[in-house]
Amino acid sequence: MIATFSTTRGSNRPLPPRGGPAVRASVAVTIVERRAPWRPDFGPERTAGPVARLRDVHKYRHWTLFWRDRNQRWHRYDLVEPTADVTVLLGEIERDPTGIFWG
Repeated sequence: MIATFSTTRGSNRPLPPRGGPAVRASVAVTIVERRAPWRPDFGPERTAGPVARLRDVHKYRHWTLFWRDRNQRWHRYDLVEPTADVTVLLGEIERDPTGIFWG
């Protein structure tokens, strides 16, 4: 779905005007890990936590990868360059060579 969105956004169609030059449109996709219940005293609900975020930078027509720290702040992941091919970033999240996404 992200790849399809990226392909359609990668066309030369401008974003529709919304509020003039002071308004900028952007897209962010957050990848969330949902874990099965692991302690009975926490209840039967799954727990969820953000793993990574992909941001579309429309001006440059590329996606940038971010990781989240323990204080819930997002930081640019600098081991892979921003790219128009979102599958490169998804592959980096899956590979996770630093352990920053999956621990």
